[in-house]
Amino acid sequence: MTTPLWDKGQTDIDRELMAFTAGEDVILDRQLFGYDIQASIAHVRGLGRIDLLSAEEADALTRALQDLAVAFKEGDFQLDERFEDGHSAIEFYLTEKLGELGKKVHSGRSRNDQVLVAQRLFLRDALGRVAEKSRAIAGVALERADQMRHAPMPGYTHLQRAVPSSVGMWFAGFAEAFIDNAELARATAHWLNANPLGTAAGYGVNLPLDRQGVGEELGFARMQINPIYTQNSRGKFELQALMALLQALLDLRRLAWDLSLFTTEEFAFVDLPDAYTTGSSIMPNKRNPDVVELLRASTSPAIGAINELLSLLSLPSGYHRDLQNTKGPVLRTLSRGITALGLTAPLLQALSFDEQRLKDAITGPMFATDRAVELTTTGVPFRDAYRQVGAELDQLNTRTPAQSLQSRTSPGGCADLRLDELQRRLEKLA
Repeated sequence: MTTPLWDKGQTDIDRELMAFTAGEDVILDRQLFGYDIQASIAHVRGLGRIDLLSAEEADALTRALQDLAVAFKEGDFQLDERFEDGHSAIEFYLTEKLGELGKKVHSGRSRNDQVLVAQRLFLRDALGRVAEKSRAIAGVALERADQMRHAPMPGYTHLQRAVPSSVGMWFAGFAEAFIDNAELARATAHWLNANPLGTAAGYGVNLPLDRQGVGEELGFARMQINPIYTQNSRGKFELQALMALLQALLDLRRLAWDLSLFTTEEFAFVDLPDAYTTGSSIMPNKRNPDVVELLRASTSPAIGAINELLSLLSLPSGYHRDLQNTKGPVLRTLSRGITALGLTAPLLQALSFDEQRLKDAITGPMFATDRAVELTTTGVPFRDAYRQVGAELDQLNTRTPAQSLQSRTSPGGCADLRLDELQRRLEKLA
């Protein structure tokens, strides 16, 4: 491992302790390295604007950092066990390329605000992808809702057949959910879009740093002003990003649960393409909905990561090394969650429904609520209508699922899905 940034040359370094304190940082930082370089370029230019670096020095450092970004992307520079973390790798590279000038890159900043800004940029982009994937799911769900708005489907409560519904309503429900999820991810990205760089270790520095200009170059909407709060927000902002992801994954879990049930032979409402299933290692007759089940399971790591952060954040003000352990859960969970969301829109597009079986599953007693509501339009109090229809369940077989769907005219009901309103909300997110 290269010499740590904090080493003053006065202490022998215990390599086992170093490995423990560094943890997974150098591996995890591979996801953050591009953002770290981007922020370092903005920082260098900011130092040039306050004359802490000459124009020539700022240009040389900027070019070297840009070269590093290319080398890392193309695999010519490896972030590996030679380095304590990505920050060390940047300074090592600059010093190797530029000598003493490379050592100037860290002026006016700490690893504390350096990791904060890299993670903030990552969170902003990750939430953008959560919003993008949620929009894609909503878009496909709306298309399929329109295609199948008249296809009857049993509606369930308590997993018991309840009232006639439609495949269109089922799809529209998930369309609206993922529109909400996209809006929440966008709102969360805006909420955390604040520049932490320039607060150093949590108390500012005795330099007139151009924090505003650096933040604008990095696309931040505002400056995170107070250095103490900036340090205290580490973990807090990550937690909120995970919460936004979790909202989408909770809806994905419910969707996957429905498909897990509807694809069983007992229901047999939905057929999955072979690409989304696997075979059994012992039973030749099996087609298992493994993709659906793993999508259902994708919620668990998010809940685990949120609980991990909640436990870690029981700290007094200021930086504590405990906060290093927020990085792993956040990076892994957002990466896996975004992947799961990305698989969902193509899955919805590929589903096929057995419309005859869906229709046959709607039996006479399921029209009872329709009949009770009809009686109220003639002046019968609902509770009396409820009791009357409850005694006549065997007389409801003359109705059809189509009649039930056509009569459900309440806003959002089967006869008035309001898909156009949902489409307008979705288009605003484009």
